[in-house]
Amino acid sequence: MFVDKARIKIKAGDGGDGAVSFHREKYVAAGGPDGGDGGSGGNVVFQVDDNFSTLIDFRYKRKYIAQNGENGGSKRCTGKSAPDLVIRVPRGTVIREADTGRIMADMSDDEPKILAKGGRGGKGNSNFATSTRQIPRFAKPGFPGESFDVTLELKLLADVGLVGFPNVGKSTLISVVSAAKPKIANYHFTTLTPVLGVVRLDEERSFVMADIPGLIEGASEGIGLGHEFLRHVERCRLILHVLDVSGIEGRDPIDDFEKINKELANFSEALAECPQIVVANKSDMATPEQIAALQEYIEGLGLQFFTISAATTQGTGALMDAVGYKLSELPPVKVFEAQPLSPEEWESRFASKQEFEVEVEDGIYYVSAVWLEPVLRTVNMEDYSSLQYFQRVLRSSGIIDKLEEMGIEEGDTVNIFGFEFDYIR
Repeated sequence: MFVDKARIKIKAGDGGDGAVSFHREKYVAAGGPDGGDGGSGGNVVFQVDDNFSTLIDFRYKRKYIAQNGENGGSKRCTGKSAPDLVIRVPRGTVIREADTGRIMADMSDDEPKILAKGGRGGKGNSNFATSTRQIPRFAKPGFPGESFDVTLELKLLADVGLVGFPNVGKSTLISVVSAAKPKIANYHFTTLTPVLGVVRLDEERSFVMADIPGLIEGASEGIGLGHEFLRHVERCRLILHVLDVSGIEGRDPIDDFEKINKELANFSEALAECPQIVVANKSDMATPEQIAALQEYIEGLGLQFFTISAATTQGTGALMDAVGYKLSELPPVKVFEAQPLSPEEWESRFASKQEFEVEVEDGIYYVSAVWLEPVLRTVNMEDYSSLQYFQRVLRSSGIIDKLEEMGIEEGDTVNIFGFEFDYIR
């Protein structure tokens, strides 16, 4: 089963919490704080694996979560950092953020790419000791790892793409010029998935050719099979537009040419501008008049025109030589550049990390904030300096300002994840 599109959720590991610990050793009085830092969470890393040719594995597993870092320990021991989670994908996979469509990575080379960074570990209480605060009874929690919903889209890496109506001989052509062995039969939509073949011109020159399932009118709007695979033509440096010059199935090759080009343009403006070589196939079954009429029309458009018979290999050698020469003049296979976040997106995402809600019920102010829970977990409510730290967090995040805006009075009760305290100005 050929699967070339999938949606998954990736989540990097959270950093480990810093430790609250004090040195205890015989004959050592007042050893002081020695809580260690938490370890870093694991990154989510994508890596190309040429053993994979489809995205079918992502149909069965849709969540990929890296391990969290270990918490810090006593004696200033730093928690162990978690290993990276490596996700292997076929070469040519384009990864986008599902919500915005932003390109995060194009997996076209062998370089691994980190798409979700693990959270840093929190600081242990040994980091907060000062001359005036010698016994800090609090530590910082680990930072959360990044999380994204992403779409994976496989766009084959091919130099040349074969396009045309069904049953014009594309599969036959790729089978005689390369080692590819596609299914060939005399009916429409024999090719149900793209087929790649390597064409070797000589010992030092070769290129990759892709047989794209046949297009029909309306393909760019979802009609037929070809619309599912038009994305695989996007990377091609050159298009071989195959036509049935014999008209044996009752179609006009000139009309076919115009319809297919219209579908390519409707799908992508870049495809409409891609260089083309027009191939008149089944010439052994066509009349000289049919060939001459098509040649006059195509060359009138300024395009190269070749007459071949893929079934008998007539003219295929000259065609491949011309393709190789044309490719030497063209830029390399298209690679999609990763798109950074805009300043507005950065600002909105930073703000979302400190979002909170305040509700009043029976005179109690309930504060809910996901990011505040790990902070609360590391605060020692019996320690003055720890409470000061917690108060600074509430003030800097805007929670105190919001409570005052809502009319909180001194002595009113505030509830944060079950922990209640009286508000004091």
